[in-house]
Amino acid sequence: MNVSPKLKEAAYFNPTKKSYQISIFDLCEKINHNKITLPLYQRDVSWHINKAVDLLNYQLFGKAPISPISINQISNGISVPQVSFIDRELIDTSKILADHLSIVDGQQRLSTNFKAYINHPDYRNIFLDVSRAKFRIIDSEFKKGHIPVGILLNKDADKLKEYLEKNGTFKELYSTLVDVRGKIKGYNYTMNVADNLSEDEQIEWFEVLNNAGSRVTSLQISFSKLKVYDFDIYKDYISIFNEKISEYGLEDIYRKISTRESYPIAALNSSYEVVYKKGNHNSNFAPISPDAKGKLLATMEIDDLKNIINSTLDSLEQALNFISEENLLETVSRVDYILYLTGLYSFRKNRELSTEEKIGVVNWFTKVTFSDSNQIRRKIFTEFINEFR
Repeated sequence: MNVSPKLKEAAYFNPTKKSYQISIFDLCEKINHNKITLPLYQRDVSWHINKAVDLLNYQLFGKAPISPISINQISNGISVPQVSFIDRELIDTSKILADHLSIVDGQQRLSTNFKAYINHPDYRNIFLDVSRAKFRIIDSEFKKGHIPVGILLNKDADKLKEYLEKNGTFKELYSTLVDVRGKIKGYNYTMNVADNLSEDEQIEWFEVLNNAGSRVTSLQISFSKLKVYDFDIYKDYISIFNEKISEYGLEDIYRKISTRESYPIAALNSSYEVVYKKGNHNSNFAPISPDAKGKLLATMEIDDLKNIINSTLDSLEQALNFISEENLLETVSRVDYILYLTGLYSFRKNRELSTEEKIGVVNWFTKVTFSDSNQIRRKIFTEFINEFR
């Protein structure tokens, strides 16, 4: 019987021998100096702030360690371009050293800790509540026992001392908070290491670990290539799109985390049809997740794509203004309302609605019933734009 050499090779290679532990603050320092980066195909930070608070509390109070981080150690040339954490800036390949680490799985956990480490404004409302003994989101009525996470876990230890002295609580709290800071500072993550994985090997590992066997989305792969041309679909469009929605208090409108990418991409369909199809609408270009045309859009010239994006963002702004001015915010129970109205403004080339048309759209908002059937949702959108465009 023939025994494949690959089987023998696999039996003698044990990747778990390459695991090691490293503290949160050491990880954050490496991220801060771009010694740990992200492969280009990774999407941006997707965790909601509540998820970040859950992680911080678990690291402080949990009875078991956090699951391991999976990293690709680059020592033999780059197979996938790298971007920095948070701001997703393209990393100069000439500055990548032999011990460079690229995160395959663990971006959200590391980003949470790093944002606290640099006192990122996204975490301005996260506090350690000393009285309740937990991290919390607090929007008002700050008390002396509420310690900002960006001060408590700041890379500069003096920030905590200065904060407590300023608030007159140094003598009461400093000793305890130094212990808390020390706990998090020395909290170790296990790092599972692989060497010089190709892009396909990294994606395969990512799928198994992060997606429980599902595929890395075509959106991630298609649009990641554009960063090489100094355009990041997440930073330059998707994040802006979602931030605009959040400004109107609708940040929880998405039912699934994954649709925070696909719906903004699908929202580009209408502007695309106006420019490239002379305003003719095909039913499978509706602003719904299954109709997101990532691969198509990723083949466009960068300037053309940027024009479509800018037009769509203008349409989104008009749609959100209309919803707010017409007191329809409480009516918006799903993202379809926003996307369909955005699509309408795109087809109108952002022309304002007349008084009569506004009345008609308000009536549509109060009467429309969305379905989970994609076919019905496409039909609703077609009828909507045909009536008001």
